Amino acid sequence: MQKAVQPTIRVQAGDFDATEETRRLTRSDKSIGAVVAFTGLCRDDGGALAALELEHYPGMAEAEITRIAKLAIERFGLLGLTAIHRHGKIAAGENIVLVIAASSHRQAAFDGANFVMDYLKTSAPFWKKEHGKDGAARDWVSAKTTDDAAKDRWR
Repeated sequence: MQKAVQPTIRVQAGDFDATEETRRLTRSDKSIGAVVAFTGLCRDDGGALAALELEHYPGMAEAEITRIAKLAIERFGLLGLTAIHRHGKIAAGENIVLVIAASSHRQAAFDGANFVMDYLKTSAPFWKKEHGKDGAARDWVSAKTTDDAAKDRWR
């Protein structure tokens, strides 16, 4: 019988260290045979974007990420999962999100990380506004149909 796995979930303004988070997740469980880590960065959109401003619904964002993480743990038999999502103004090139999935075997870790990211992009209450290099704040970023299609593949 597999032990109950509790995910590590954080929504924070400050940066994270992916290497340290991976170490924390794996240091006490020698049954882990695979770790997949995804780090999402703020891209500069061809040099036009200076930053993204991310807002979230406090409390609800953490609860939704926890719900998604628990689904992934159960569905893929994960031995550990960490999900960290930043909020606030994030400059181009900086970290936005980290998902680390640990399992006995690689496919479950890959699938678990993908599943969490696909659901984070569509289900977690975050909103993004772009800030151009010219200093102008742009509109809030709309949801993408490609993100919905990625999530739908897990049904």
